[in-house]
Amino acid sequence: MPLEDGDQLRPRGRQLNAEVSAIPRLRGMRDPSLRSTTAPGGSGTDVMAERWEPGPALGDGSVTPGGASQRAWQPEEALMTELSELVQKVVKSSSWWERHGVDISILACSFLLLPAGFLCLRSAQAIPFLAGVLTLGVVHHTLTVKGSHLASHNALTESKSWGKVWAVFFIELCSAFTVEQATYNHVKIHHGYTNVIGLGDSSTWKLPFLNRYVYMFIAPLAVPILTPLVALDLLRNVEWKAALRTLCCMFLGFYCHYWLLLHVSGFQSPWSALLCMLVTRSLLAHPYIHVNIFQHIGLPMFAADRKPKRIHLMSLGVLNLPRNPLLDWSFGHSLISCHVEHHLFPSLSDNMCLKIKPVISQYLKQKKLPYNEDTYSSRLWLFLQRYEELMVHAPPITELVGIQ
Repeated sequence: MPLEDGDQLRPRGRQLNAEVSAIPRLRGMRDPSLRSTTAPGGSGTDVMAERWEPGPALGDGSVTPGGASQRAWQPEEALMTELSELVQKVVKSSSWWERHGVDISILACSFLLLPAGFLCLRSAQAIPFLAGVLTLGVVHHTLTVKGSHLASHNALTESKSWGKVWAVFFIELCSAFTVEQATYNHVKIHHGYTNVIGLGDSSTWKLPFLNRYVYMFIAPLAVPILTPLVALDLLRNVEWKAALRTLCCMFLGFYCHYWLLLHVSGFQSPWSALLCMLVTRSLLAHPYIHVNIFQHIGLPMFAADRKPKRIHLMSLGVLNLPRNPLLDWSFGHSLISCHVEHHLFPSLSDNMCLKIKPVISQYLKQKKLPYNEDTYSSRLWLFLQRYEELMVHAPPITELVGIQ
């Protein structure tokens, strides 16, 4: 059921009082203390978007028992159309360099840093060796997270043919995953059904059998090992030609990394080379896991048959983190400070998401729609304090209730 004029959101099963306020609110999502929990010295931002009022564009219609009226859903469609037109103006006025060049340059610079990283590992001195580990770790995550993410959305090029080539290169060769399953699970499911229970609710990131400290601080170290294992399991769901291609690319990527450590970096033992691979590939695994859970879990979740329209779904169920030079470079703006913008317009590159950010934030705030933002430390503290509620138990379903 679409979100209509003057709608409220509440957990399923709770009845609406007959004398309800005319101001729509997001209410009853969790314990009130959860909403205001912040890290010591944190921003104190209301990350749960517990209360919001729609702007004049939403009109003053109401929900009828027989279903949504034409008048009720039109304002919502108009909101997304108006926002799309504003963003399209920015995109059309942007050069190729802004649309694709900046992000391609970041990926190219990462490739150029590879020789320096492998050569630094030849040093017997601690500082150059650690510099090599840091360089290779950052480069690895830039290629596997930023590169793979942009490639999965075909945001690196305007050519579909080249987009497929880059997707195979970044997702399969660099990241040891399968293109078909990565695209289906991320683009089709996560983006198509953001925060919809059983579909794009980020539940794949939950491991209820682990306690909070193991999950948040120890388990991320296993990401480089678990990723190819999960990929191998998912190969059962793709055609044999695609599975064979994925296996060849995964093997080539791992072997090239291993060979370079032995013959360029000068590692004498295979085990020391494998250990170095594990360290560099897990260098930023902690923020990788944290970012993926911070920006959706703990926000409103919806049933598949009662999810709101796109603009409300994304403004309610997505959260931005502050800019961070290291994470902006290695993960990309669309995964850090422009996640709301990315979910609204997923085909745009990281740099374009950053460029349209003022337009999106101003528009949503002008229409009195949620624009969720919070700090990394505040979200970390929240998840440590409420780990079982957020990561173990099933989330409450937010339901749309019309004002009679």
